[in-house]
Amino acid sequence: MGSTISERAELAKLCCSRDWSKAIRVLDSLLSQSCVIQDICNRAFCYSQLELHKHVIKDCDKALQLDPSLLQAYILKGRALSALGRKGDAFLVWEQGYEYAVHQSADLKQLLELKDLLACAKVDRTIVCEDHAMESSSSTLSISNLVKSSDTPELCSISSEIRSLSSDTVEVHSKLSDEAKRKQKVLATSFLKTKSISLDFRLSRGIAEDAYGHMLRTLGLRVEDVELLAHFDYFLVFCRTVLFNVLFSFPMSSSSSVLSHYSVYTLVILQVNEGKYAHAISIFDKILRENPTYPEALIGRGTAYAFQRKLDAAIADFSKSIELNPSAGEAWKRRGQARAALGESAIEDLTKALEFEPNSADILHERGIVHFKCKDYNAAVEDLSLCVMLDKDNKSAHTYLGLALSSIGEYRRAEDEHLKSIQLDQNFLEARAHLIQFYRDLADPVKALECLQQVLQINGRFTKAYHLRGLLRHGMGEHRAAIKDLSIELGIESSNIESLYLRASCYHAIGEYEDAVRDYDAVLDLELDSMENFVLQCLAFYQKELALYTASKINSEFCLFNIDENIDSLFKEYWCKRLHPKDVCERVYRQPSLRVSLKKGGVSKQDFVVTKQKAILLQAADSIGKKIQYNCPGFLPNRRQHRMAGLAAIEIAQKVSKVWRSLQAEWKYSSKNTAKNGKKSRRKERVHLSSQNRGGAYSSTSSSSETSTSYGITEDRSSDGSLMSWLDLYSLAVKWRQISEPCDPVMWVNKLSEEFNSGFGSHTPMILGQAKVVRYFPNYQRALNVAKTIMKQTMYVNNKEDVSIDLSKDGKLLNIMHAESCFDLYSAVGEDYWLATWCNSSAYEGKRLEGTRITLQKMGECGFDFAIRTPCTPKRWDEYDAEMTMQWEALCNAYCGELYGCTDFEMLENVRDAILRMTYYWYNFMPLSRGSAAVGYVVLLGLFLAANMEVTGSIPQGLQVDWEAILTSDPNSFVDSIKRWLYPSLKITTSWKDYPEVTSTLATTGSVVAALSSYDD
Repeated sequence: MGSTISERAELAKLCCSRDWSKAIRVLDSLLSQSCVIQDICNRAFCYSQLELHKHVIKDCDKALQLDPSLLQAYILKGRALSALGRKGDAFLVWEQGYEYAVHQSADLKQLLELKDLLACAKVDRTIVCEDHAMESSSSTLSISNLVKSSDTPELCSISSEIRSLSSDTVEVHSKLSDEAKRKQKVLATSFLKTKSISLDFRLSRGIAEDAYGHMLRTLGLRVEDVELLAHFDYFLVFCRTVLFNVLFSFPMSSSSSVLSHYSVYTLVILQVNEGKYAHAISIFDKILRENPTYPEALIGRGTAYAFQRKLDAAIADFSKSIELNPSAGEAWKRRGQARAALGESAIEDLTKALEFEPNSADILHERGIVHFKCKDYNAAVEDLSLCVMLDKDNKSAHTYLGLALSSIGEYRRAEDEHLKSIQLDQNFLEARAHLIQFYRDLADPVKALECLQQVLQINGRFTKAYHLRGLLRHGMGEHRAAIKDLSIELGIESSNIESLYLRASCYHAIGEYEDAVRDYDAVLDLELDSMENFVLQCLAFYQKELALYTASKINSEFCLFNIDENIDSLFKEYWCKRLHPKDVCERVYRQPSLRVSLKKGGVSKQDFVVTKQKAILLQAADSIGKKIQYNCPGFLPNRRQHRMAGLAAIEIAQKVSKVWRSLQAEWKYSSKNTAKNGKKSRRKERVHLSSQNRGGAYSSTSSSSETSTSYGITEDRSSDGSLMSWLDLYSLAVKWRQISEPCDPVMWVNKLSEEFNSGFGSHTPMILGQAKVVRYFPNYQRALNVAKTIMKQTMYVNNKEDVSIDLSKDGKLLNIMHAESCFDLYSAVGEDYWLATWCNSSAYEGKRLEGTRITLQKMGECGFDFAIRTPCTPKRWDEYDAEMTMQWEALCNAYCGELYGCTDFEMLENVRDAILRMTYYWYNFMPLSRGSAAVGYVVLLGLFLAANMEVTGSIPQGLQVDWEAILTSDPNSFVDSIKRWLYPSLKITTSWKDYPEVTSTLATTGSVVAALSSYDD
């Protein structure tokens, strides 16, 4: 109720200010909540003010269908038909309304208005004939001619009264004295016959009554002598109509100007303000034909063009006005606005406009928005901050200031500005939408959902709210709930490509492949209107193929779901890089149709049945998996990912424990032999065991042809407890990550066609332009310091052509050491560059492995791309493959000897350190196209569990484990930094051994999808 009252108050305010477009939006909202007939008529009236006659007719028809006695609807519909040139239809409508009114109880005022309209229509033919005769025989303009030639809608309702002024038969004025009626006639007749009225006819807001008095005095009449003030509204409409017709029915010249230029401009701008753009342009055209060098008329016409979205024509008019009068600040401002709308550079124009109006909140607001859209966030903050100082009630400026502040990482100030905007207008839904997005970006789902609820209470049909809630729920792993929201949005706005794509991905994730394919096809069929939509269409193609692939595996064992082996490498490469699928279509095998893929059935209801065994497993997985959550801005808690992580960690623990049991048996056997043959033989045998392990129990090869089978046979190799490589180990987690969010291209980089040879890898920015990336900017200062340290030690960096840049000359190194920002570092080097971090090898003494690359590239005038990029080349892969093999051997040797099955926490220190050390190299390796951070920590959880140690604590707030590894050159330093908070949270336990086996409890791909897609709310 409160919302409706607030909207009606806003409606009244908008109508008083003649903001008809916004009034229509408010009425749309009201009608969506309750279909009130008067609101339909009110919307028809607003449409009539914008000269949208067909919309008027449509609303009037709807109103009359609900209530045939509604006279207002007959009046408005007739006027709309008349304006469209359908005079006969208009007459019939008015006649129908009049006949209805005289036989029923009706509003007498509207009845009289209908009568007048009918009278006007009946004499229309006579008027046309008289117009022609008058035009050829006399220079005096008749009242009938004025009425007929006017486009002003209000004129029809007073036309009969104007005629009565000529014949002294005005019944409405019957109570006036004879003298008053005589003076009224004199006034009208004198006004009509005059072709040169030298007056300042001011019809701007607030001074209409002065204009009325001014007109009477100019014609020699005094207001107090004429009893017409009671009919001021009638007379004002009459005067405005007459002025337009007198003005534009005769040629204009400098010697016989009808009104001053100021008066003309004021009158026509009034038309623009009322949304009558075409009418205003036609008037300006007439003015400019007589006076082509009239700057104000050019500005006015340009403004009307801009409202019609004819931006090139608008810019041409503004430019010509500037040529004629370079001091016309308004022209500079308007041209800047038009250029900004076209996506062209507008800053120069708006800056010039500010020279004429340095304290103009309007221009500062406009330039601030342009700066924001050009991603010059610092300049936007400066302009918009000044704007809100000058105009504290500018809700749009507060909103954009909040957006700009958020982009540069000033989150508290940003939130304050968003809230101020909403405080100024509780119904400002766009501001609330920006605040929701702000909370989502910061990973604050509680505040985001609270704000969403408020928006939907204000307007239950606000599609953006459903879209944002769908996005939020998708990001939290609540795909079914996301589908509901996106479906509501698409029910209102069916062609939203982003929502169709997102809903398709949700259906895909939960195993509803028919619906997923339908939505992917809908995305592919939509018309393109932007590069963003083109990218979505490309992704829809690839993900439809993946959906068909997964559907074909849905009733097979989960071990047979193997994207890395079964999907063509070119397809995966193009998917990761979001390239056009043309080459893929021509060169790659396409998946069979959905009918073929699902011929054995889709995800069955049985898959969703939660047995006792399954319930135990899922509860344990949820508890364990939550430990992967980063407590940092930008990382939403995701229930689906948590469950995935827990199930993967338990499966890893179960399979690794089998491998370790087998290795422990081998160790026992070898120990017995060495006990018999002496220490020398024992030492020799243990070395032999390690060498065997490299090609046996922990084997992994560098060549892609050999490794291609390693994770395709994981089940066979590990089921009997005999064989597992580090690659097999991590592939378990990779497969779970792939199935949990199937639209994330999580791929082994060495499986991406020829791109592997050219060093394809990940790109993780901390700064993009001037924007501080909310997830990764917290690592910015540390990365900057690491970069400076490496430059000091190596004395060189590499440019984008991989050519070394010597830093020992021209004082570059000194400037680098004093650098405090990307700008300083870039200025010191002088061009785009990259440098490589390193990590010390544990496998090969004295060897350094290339870690990640810290890159700095200039973006635009004052922005930078400061990021880490991790390329994976064959040489680098071989080096890390050897390192990971050694670390896996070291871990197995540490646990599978005398410590096997140990539950003494202190004695397991070497095991713990070995797990962290292998994790360190994984993070520096980064061998996946994405998802390396999650996969690395999932494996860590699984390995600790296999060694009877469960991680019970969360990752500390603000810490990202993968970045700790990437920005640390020595594995021992990484171990020391992580163990401080991780080891105290470890709990010795063997209860995990009682968990049901993952591979038998969730045997098929369908059962895995079902487990990830069902929660007990």
